[in-house]
Amino acid sequence: MGRNFPHIAKISARVTMLVMAAVTLANCKTTGGADPKYGVTASPRKYNDGDAIPKGNGRYHVGKPYVIAGVTYHPKEDPNYRASGVASWYGDAFHGRLTSNGEIFDMRSITAAHPTLPLPSYVRVTNLTNGKSLIVRVNDRGPFHASRVIDVSVRAADLLGFKHKGTERVRVEYIGRAKLEGSDDIQLAATLRENGPAPAPSQVRIARQRPFVPQQPDAPQVLRRQPTLLATTQPTRSPAAAPAGFSPASLTGRGLY
Repeated sequence: MGRNFPHIAKISARVTMLVMAAVTLANCKTTGGADPKYGVTASPRKYNDGDAIPKGNGRYHVGKPYVIAGVTYHPKEDPNYRASGVASWYGDAFHGRLTSNGEIFDMRSITAAHPTLPLPSYVRVTNLTNGKSLIVRVNDRGPFHASRVIDVSVRAADLLGFKHKGTERVRVEYIGRAKLEGSDDIQLAATLRENGPAPAPSQVRIARQRPFVPQQPDAPQVLRRQPTLLATTQPTRSPAAAPAGFSPASLTGRGLY
C-alpha cells in the first residue's frame, strides 16, 4: 500500500491542475459574457492602452428609468443634487470602451460615472478625509452598489488622493452640463483645491439657467448590461444624433442607458 502513495499523489496533483484549468476557462468565458450579478454584458474594447483616445463627441443624455439587479434608477437633472457617500475608482478594465453617452472612456482623463445625473455633466467631488476637491466630467452610468455614490477614473482618484485606498468618503455636488466637444482635462485638473471647494469650469452651463426639458415618466425598463461597481434619481433626451457605432439600447463598457 505504501508503494502506491507516490502514484496516488501524482494523480491527485494532475486532477487538481485540471480542476484549476477548468475554473480558469470558465472565468474567461464569464468575463466575455453576461455578468451573473447584473445580467449584462460589456461592450468590445474600441481602443487599446497606448492608442490615442478621442475626446468628447458623445451626446447629451439623461435617459429613462432603468433597472439593475432589481433596483430602479431614475435619471434626471437636479440642480440641487448633493450627496455624501463612498467613491470608488475604475481603470484599465474599462479603458477604451464606450461610455453611456457614446464617448470613449480614458482612464487617464478626469471623468466619472453616476447612476442618475445628466451625461455629460460636471460635479464637484470633495474628499471628506483630506479636504481635496475637484471638478470631474460625468459621462457614464454606475456605480451600482448600495453604499457608493460615484465612480471616478483612476486619474481623478489619484488627484483626490485615494487611488491607493481604493475607496473614500466623498461629497458630490452637481455643477451643470459639460461641453460636448474636445478634451477638458487641463481645465478640470486646474480646479483641484487642497482645502476648499473646487471652482466651476468657465464653460459649464449652470443648471438653473438652461435645464433639460423633462419628459413624461416612462415605465421602468429592465436593461441588459455589464459589470461594475446607486443613487436614485426623470429623464430627458437630447435630439442630438448618437455617434457612429453607438446604440443606446446596448450596454457599453460600463455604460448603460
